[in-house]
Amino acid sequence: MTSSEQKLREILALDVELNRIQDVDILLERILSEARRVARADAGSIYVRKEDELLISYAQNDTHQAKLPKGQKLIYNVFTVPISHKTISGYCAATGEQVNIPDVYEIPDEAPYGFDPSYDRISEYRSRSMLAIPLRDQNGTILGVIQLINKINPDGSVGVFDADDELITMHFATNATVALQRAQMTRAIILRMIRMAELRDPKETGPHVNRVAGYSVEIYEHWAQRQGHDPKEIERGRDNLRMAAMLHDVGKVAISDTILKKPGRFTDEEFSVMKTHTWVGARLFADRQSEFDAIAAEIAVSHHESWDGTGYPGKVDINTGEPVETDDAGKAVGYAGEEIPIYGRIVSIADVYDALCSSRVYKEAWSEDDVVEEIRKLSGVKFDPEVVECFLEVLPNIRQITKRYKDPE
Repeated sequence: MTSSEQKLREILALDVELNRIQDVDILLERILSEARRVARADAGSIYVRKEDELLISYAQNDTHQAKLPKGQKLIYNVFTVPISHKTISGYCAATGEQVNIPDVYEIPDEAPYGFDPSYDRISEYRSRSMLAIPLRDQNGTILGVIQLINKINPDGSVGVFDADDELITMHFATNATVALQRAQMTRAIILRMIRMAELRDPKETGPHVNRVAGYSVEIYEHWAQRQGHDPKEIERGRDNLRMAAMLHDVGKVAISDTILKKPGRFTDEEFSVMKTHTWVGARLFADRQSEFDAIAAEIAVSHHESWDGTGYPGKVDINTGEPVETDDAGKAVGYAGEEIPIYGRIVSIADVYDALCSSRVYKEAWSEDDVVEEIRKLSGVKFDPEVVECFLEVLPNIRQITKRYKDPE
């Protein structure tokens, strides 16, 4: 069997795996890593089309990654590229043509695109060979671009992407686009649910839930690697968590506007009503059809529990809200320590971090230093100490997610 035939077999097997991934962010990261692996590319980026621009979604670089401590991820700048003939990726998106360049520093003057070396200077990296492939749906619409950089030869030298690389990578991109469309549709459905909640609670916005979900995935991956979990288990957990965390407060659709939109502090009675959004949200996923439903219910009901057992709603029946275990005062006993599901413990930190860092009509945004100090203080009280450690260790990645999902100005 030739190398090309082997690669085609691998891609056919990958089709099944890609179609199992439900979340669009997790899928984009996987598409880029697999495209790089198939073409033996040292680095690369994947862009998603946003109207007349390409937004960088993920960037990977094995040379830079090898210099980082184990478990730490590469940090890259979040930026957009106009869909035009000025850049290689922009040209690829504008024309729908695949672009294969032996050396980006020797692009002929008559070429319809160019290369900006400032990116290399900033990243301290030398780009040479480059292959840009459009992500095109069945109607011919360009959804994005995969850009692969520096093919690595068997001897470790930088080579040129050949005709086999073009053919195989384009085949991979065609199949990946089908999975990408499905994942984008899933994200759109979830965001519609969020917009329904946003009509009731102005704080529950698309950027907020995307940030909380993104932070949660970074914390979870680091925690799971610490625990020695299997990589496939981690990937499945990331996929389900990314979507489920977006719906952590979906139960607020059942809370009265007079409470949700109150600018001041709640009375004890109002706060008691507000607490019901946890078990009401979990109840929405009671008819469980998948692992995602189970995780979404788990997060909704547990992300306000506290490590010391003082959180809410405590041990209640999610169908009625009635306590199933009570203290001396007749109130539901709170979950404590590792009784709280790990996904709930993770989303708890992600949600508090984003809430404190964000400005609201009733408060100014805290500085990041103050937020981090507050989370440190609450370690062992509200938050799982180990999860706090994981949060602190992935803080650079969390800052990057903040930039990607900014609140509208």
